[in-house]
Amino acid sequence: MSDDNSAPVDHERGIKLRLRIFTAGYAVLIITCLVSLIQAGDLSLGRKPWENLQRTVVELSHISALDVWFGNEHLEYIADDGRVLRVENQREAEKRFLIGLADAIWTTIKIATLGSLMAAIVAMPLGIVAAKNMSLPRPLSWAGKLILDSARSIHSLVFGLLFVGIIGLGPTAGILAIAAHSMGTYGKLYAEAIENVERSLLEAGLSMGASPIRVLLFAIWRNVLPKFISTHLYIWEFNVRDSTVLGLIGAGGLGLLVSEAVSLFQWGRLATILIAIVAMVIVFDAISRKVRQALL
Repeated sequence: MSDDNSAPVDHERGIKLRLRIFTAGYAVLIITCLVSLIQAGDLSLGRKPWENLQRTVVELSHISALDVWFGNEHLEYIADDGRVLRVENQREAEKRFLIGLADAIWTTIKIATLGSLMAAIVAMPLGIVAAKNMSLPRPLSWAGKLILDSARSIHSLVFGLLFVGIIGLGPTAGILAIAAHSMGTYGKLYAEAIENVERSLLEAGLSMGASPIRVLLFAIWRNVLPKFISTHLYIWEFNVRDSTVLGLIGAGGLGLLVSEAVSLFQWGRLATILIAIVAMVIVFDAISRKVRQALL
């Protein structure tokens, strides 16, 4: 009787000990990182950080989208010698920019959507192969896990640079970059969902002579399908955010407008782009959350 009572206590003590060890190791890592940066002189806020912050806030506070209603309809660009270089209608110019911004948002959504779908499809068999409880040949399981780990460890920007070099500029490179990176995450979460299935379901199917794959397709599918869909929505939502920067390397989308605004010091337009990105992510996050709640 005493042995039965002591087992949970020992288990709890073991958890606490491992937690302390992890906390101590994490603290050592943090201190080591800080000391290393200080010794190298890299832990600095630069020159006049407060003044730079104030100037940046002021420049970003002029949201260019407001020029559609309040912009100067006869804005003159004057050279140093007093000559008028050109005259611009700010309201019309900003309308054209907002149309381009809407097109860039749509391109970003297309990149994230098609890239996520491609990754989800390719990762499905790899996730099944990598799941430990599928009892597949060990070399096959290791190969699937290696592919997923490799894909997950390489950032989508690196894949983007690779595909831009192979197929050229444009959304196709962005789609393939999102797919290549997300495949690893999809596969890992798929494998974990399969591994968390109650073992009794597996044993019941296997005891009837069915293969592990047949058990998955017919006995377990209904249990893991909602988790698969939830995983897809979560990663899709993340890829909407991640694909906004792929334009920085020529893969299309909002990143191209961000790069242009920064290079031309158009901070008002940068503010408009950032607001659009935040709004897009908030809307997509709300929709995704509602769908996940309905499924689980």
